[in-house]
Amino acid sequence: MQIKSESIELVSVDALIPHPKNMHNHPPEQIERLCKLIEYQGFRTPLTVQRGTNLIVTGHGRLMAAKKLGMEKVPVTYQEFDDEAQLYAHIVADNAIGKDTWATLDLSQINLDIQDLGPELDIDMLGLKNFTVEASEKNEDKEIELSFEYKLEVDCIDEITQQQTMAELVDRGLKVRVLL
Repeated sequence: MQIKSESIELVSVDALIPHPKNMHNHPPEQIERLCKLIEYQGFRTPLTVQRGTNLIVTGHGRLMAAKKLGMEKVPVTYQEFDDEAQLYAHIVADNAIGKDTWATLDLSQINLDIQDLGPELDIDMLGLKNFTVEASEKNEDKEIELSFEYKLEVDCIDEITQQQTMAELVDRGLKVRVLL
């Protein structure tokens, strides 16, 4: 196994250049959430930057949040790539590999964990979109009952894929609503 970066450096935000082939969009709500997470946790994940060019390979959203927070420097790992194809593959894979097509969150386990962590956990710091906890008195012992509502938005490439996806979700017992 090759280690492509061995150190983290603090680099001026003005020295970093967003990669023009980064196709990951960062809506304002995501940047706001990243700002809150950075304020709460600190900057835990460095940006990946191509050595010699200062082009950002991963971390475009984190850089946007850092600038919004007024940070002058961010942690960076400089890395070299064998060629443009390898660089491009890393840019796309970094964003795609964690998406629902490859990985999913075990929300039922998160629900259990939340109960164990208690009220000191700020639910917003989980980074989950549209995640709410509703507490209600269950009986005289004032047991807490947690209920969750999850919303999933799926973009399909065509109508056939949409119909297949919708059928699969309905088969799993989920309520499905199509928005045009």
